[in-house]
Amino acid sequence: SLLIQDGKIVEIGAKITLPKGATVLEGKGLRVYPGWIDSGTQLGLEEIGSIRETNDTGEIGDFMPQLKALSAVNPDSEHFGVVRVNGITSAIALPGGGGRGGGGGGIIVGQAALLHTDGWTWEEMEINRSAAMVLNFPSAAGRGGRGGMPDFPDMFPAAGGADARRAVLDQIAKLNAFFDDAHKYKIAKAANLPDFHKDLKFEAMLPVIDGKMPLAVTASRAAAIHDAIAWSEKQNVKIVFLQPRDVTKAGPELKAKNIPVILGRVLALPDNEDAEYDEGYTQPLEAYKAGVKFALGTFTNEFVRDLPYQAATAVAYGLPHDEAMKALTINPAQIWGAGDLIGSIEKGKLADLMIVDGDPMDVRTQIRHLFIKGKEITLSNKQIRLYERYMSRQ
Repeated sequence: SLLIQDGKIVEIGAKITLPKGATVLEGKGLRVYPGWIDSGTQLGLEEIGSIRETNDTGEIGDFMPQLKALSAVNPDSEHFGVVRVNGITSAIALPGGGGRGGGGGGIIVGQAALLHTDGWTWEEMEINRSAAMVLNFPSAAGRGGRGGMPDFPDMFPAAGGADARRAVLDQIAKLNAFFDDAHKYKIAKAANLPDFHKDLKFEAMLPVIDGKMPLAVTASRAAAIHDAIAWSEKQNVKIVFLQPRDVTKAGPELKAKNIPVILGRVLALPDNEDAEYDEGYTQPLEAYKAGVKFALGTFTNEFVRDLPYQAATAVAYGLPHDEAMKALTINPAQIWGAGDLIGSIEKGKLADLMIVDGDPMDVRTQIRHLFIKGKEITLSNKQIRLYERYMSRQ
């Protein structure tokens, strides 16, 4: 038995004394799991990718750390209903969007938000409005292959050769200068100088340089990952990698430095013609074998609903089942600093739960009940409403 009060799990056990007036939900023959967490989306920020007016993923500018993705989230987005039906109760909303929707392709593009997938307002949906600062680390190899710029130097001349190296060095110099200015701002603020003026950009950087907010770094290939790690150590900041592709090569260093990663879609084609056909399928297994802490993200709204099947494919290619479960629950909760709130079924945590009739990573399994913060959520979305509407047509 499991008792929920005020949105939290307050008791778990074989025998629980129910408070007067408690509502009882009989779950005989069913299973209870924590809700899924997708660690890379534009949920609430992007409705239809090809329609500019429905996108609010970012702003133009190289350094925009003061921007908070959460404040731009549309709680009425149809995407939320779609993903809830498949058990996704929480997600990371990433600013920037790889330059889509007016994101501008900046260097520091704003603050990612960890949110619930249900709520009347974005304030109600908030778990952590500043889960990470998103950094597109300068690299000549592109920004992530799938979900970012492809690694095709012949198609993007700026992505290869001496010109690209100079451009990358220039961007890194700009990045270092920005961090230097942020440190100077911190010193000036602490000194309480009479001519000190508050700056929103540098105020937003203070939690980063103090080590309280991680940088979510987009770096794809092993060389870029190594460079980003070396840079982060010089700046003394915490980092999380988004969509790394060379986990096998970069794994030992990631493990040694205790740096977590958010892997991209498992169900995806290889990045280039020389890659193995199962490159995406085996990434989670490679991370597991390397001892790297990892979670999964889909990084495109249309595939968020398939999150459990991404994990299931990784299991089919060797990842232990329990590790796949962790990659969608407790691992992302801990990576994003919310391990005390979500990600597992424990006393004191928020009641983000799904009640199912089988293995939740099996496509045949049906979700019978879904709870977010202890509130049972209606399992409906636009597609279900349209189906019911036209099935009842006379």
